[in-house]
Amino acid sequence: MSGHGVSSNEIHQKAERALQDAHLQEAYRSSTLRLYTHRLAAVEEVPGFQALRQRGHELKHEVIENLDFYLAQFADSVERRGGKIHWAVTAEEACAIVKQIAEKAGAREVVKAKTMVSEEIELNQALEAAGIQPFETDLGEFIVQLSGDRPAHIVAPAMHLTRHDVSDLFTRKIHSEPTDVPEKLTAIARKALREKFSRAPVGLSGANYAVAETGTIVLIENEGNIRFCTTAPRVHIALVGIEKLIPRFADLGVFLRLLGRSGTGQKMTVYTSLLTGPSRPGEDGPEELHVVLVDNGRIATLADKKMREALYCIRCGACLNTCPVYRKIGGHSYGWVYSGPIGALVTPQFTGLANANALPFASSLCGACREVCPVKINIPDLLLHLRAESQEKAPIPQPKQARIAERTSMRLWAWAMRRPWAYTMASSLARFGQRFIARKGWIREVPAYPASQWTAGRDLPALAPKSFRERWKEISDK
Repeated sequence: MSGHGVSSNEIHQKAERALQDAHLQEAYRSSTLRLYTHRLAAVEEVPGFQALRQRGHELKHEVIENLDFYLAQFADSVERRGGKIHWAVTAEEACAIVKQIAEKAGAREVVKAKTMVSEEIELNQALEAAGIQPFETDLGEFIVQLSGDRPAHIVAPAMHLTRHDVSDLFTRKIHSEPTDVPEKLTAIARKALREKFSRAPVGLSGANYAVAETGTIVLIENEGNIRFCTTAPRVHIALVGIEKLIPRFADLGVFLRLLGRSGTGQKMTVYTSLLTGPSRPGEDGPEELHVVLVDNGRIATLADKKMREALYCIRCGACLNTCPVYRKIGGHSYGWVYSGPIGALVTPQFTGLANANALPFASSLCGACREVCPVKINIPDLLLHLRAESQEKAPIPQPKQARIAERTSMRLWAWAMRRPWAYTMASSLARFGQRFIARKGWIREVPAYPASQWTAGRDLPALAPKSFRERWKEISDK
């Protein structure tokens, strides 16, 4: 990995800085709320949406449990239609393959559609080191590339920036006139990128889905830039994570109905491209199609029968938009390209648990992510599994004082729970003590250690004025 690397174990420090940034907080609040509410409206329009989610879950289960078969079928289908298959076990291998193809095509420039796999393998840095200039053509990715940053969201890479931020960035980097009008900002980016499509001999994309039965690469977008990247250049390279397969062409309808609604709240995205092999005589499109199938930790995830469910993810970003933690701390706090609840699962798998053992603990386990996942990944359950594995293999270092306080607290709790009289007494004392620190039903600060450590980063709901037993007794007496 380059200097960008993985910094996922710094999540607490980064989160603290994000929480202090009011501008950033507003950017995330407004963007995630908009996507979340749009999803709710779009889902309500589909009768039997829960059955559709279940079918998506079953299809991904079928693929992941039989991945060797479907990979072989997909590779055969691509090559039968004139495409070329390349296998990359590591990020370095994937970058080397792309560089080799680009150099053979005589490319000094590559136009890129949005692909999280290229971010994952740090392809831009690898190409630049080889003297090849990559140009991001997705508007969000173009903005992120100009700012020298990482994507802050799976679907909306520049979610952390407002339109005012983008205007300032364009003024500094491409010397445009300042404007806060979104349509004008889009036109500025379009003008800056338009000539690149016709000039670059190589276009690179990812794949939303790859159909094993037909060898079809499915690309979904709202801007039209992917169609330019995959048709104007002479050579098209598709970077495909091996988990992106679906079994049959007929299954595509299920995922098209799930992805747009879950990701952006659309019935369907504006453009859906189905690419099967290079162009044939009389057709527009590339002369060569290269499909790079990328492992980079996915096979290791597959080997863990509990964690392989994380490979069902279709990268819609719905779990990020609903997650109360992501909404507050933002994408960059997660320290790698995948953020939010799904990032807390796949980052430890793809980069090694020791590099990201703090991530599984960066969740409230409220279950909101599970409720919105279009393929019904049980994210909270998988996070608990990773927490247990982390404590076994890569425990997070704790100060001695913290370890003693935690052990003592748990022992006192267990002792009181086994003795109803002690639990009742402790509850009464706590209810009395909170009179001095509770305000409007919340305890925002406890002065005494170790509770002060908890309230330093979160609030506690105050205890009810009467316990359940007291209320039950009053009802029974009546």
